Amino acid sequence: MNTIYNTKVNESIEIDINANEIASLDVIEIDKDKYHVLQSNKSYEIEVITSDFVKKQYVIKVNNNKFIVDINDHLNQLIDNMGLALSSSKNVDSIKAPMPGLILDVHVKEGQEVKEDEALLVLEAMKMENVITSPHNGIIKSVNAIKGNTVEKGFLLIEFDS
Repeated sequence: MNTIYNTKVNESIEIDINANEIASLDVIEIDKDKYHVLQSNKSYEIEVITSDFVKKQYVIKVNNNKFIVDINDHLNQLIDNMGLALSSSKNVDSIKAPMPGLILDVHVKEGQEVKEDEALLVLEAMKMENVITSPHNGIIKSVNAIKGNTVEKGFLLIEFDS
């Protein structure tokens, strides 16, 4: 299966790159985080300035031009399609189960203050553990998720104070 990576460069330009294209590049590591790349007889000097593996965001220099690159692989695209991408909407006042699953762990309780991207609970679905994180800073109003319970898609898991 040929994996497609949807990339966004500088938050504006979207480019789809397939794994075969990546594999066909001629890449030589020059130094730590510095590479020489040949593609279609064109030479590129690439430096990885910063990398956030969790967010899949990288700041790179290509021939002295700086770019911010966000990478979405198949899993990210599936999560977006299933409605799990809560961080894209900062005005979320509740979190519902994006799919049927088993609550493996609940990390928060009513009245608790949480920060953006803090883990709220773990939902096992399709044999994968999905950590559901807070879409914004806030206070937990109610927690309906109970460790060990199964939930259906759309079940109200957590509510935030407005």
